[in-house]
Amino acid sequence: MITRPPLPPFTGETAIQKVRLAEDGWNTRDAEKVALAYALDSRWRNRSEFVNGREDIVAFLARKWVKELEYRLIKELWAFTDNRIAVRFAYEWHDDSGNWYRSYGNENWEFNDDGLMRLRFACINDLPIKQSDRKYFWPLGRRPDDDPGLSDLGL
Repeated sequence: MITRPPLPPFTGETAIQKVRLAEDGWNTRDAEKVALAYALDSRWRNRSEFVNGREDIVAFLARKWVKELEYRLIKELWAFTDNRIAVRFAYEWHDDSGNWYRSYGNENWEFNDDGLMRLRFACINDLPIKQSDRKYFWPLGRRPDDDPGLSDLGL
């Protein structure tokens, strides 16, 4: 069996680590790699789409990152309990016509004993922005440790 530390029950420190690891994974835009953080039978609600299992997760993420170009994401811990974490997030991206967006949302996560996410419920809203209103400028990939987070940016 594969485990994905940190494992529940979470502390404040390990919940923050889990959130940052999720952010780092999603910023790779590698659907296969990201899907490994989820249980084989993981269930998602993402906006109005329901995703079931790793195969669906890979397909969903592959579709997402074909559409959402230059995707950069920041996640922030909102709350946690033993095996659950709530986050807020915002990401910036543009479509194939060069229209920029900042997508805001909240996620509720539940983990199994192996640290794999078994449930993910996401609510997301897309805000059209001008390119000059962008706030995320790090090179594609992992957000540098010294780059500001959501609260620092007033988001």
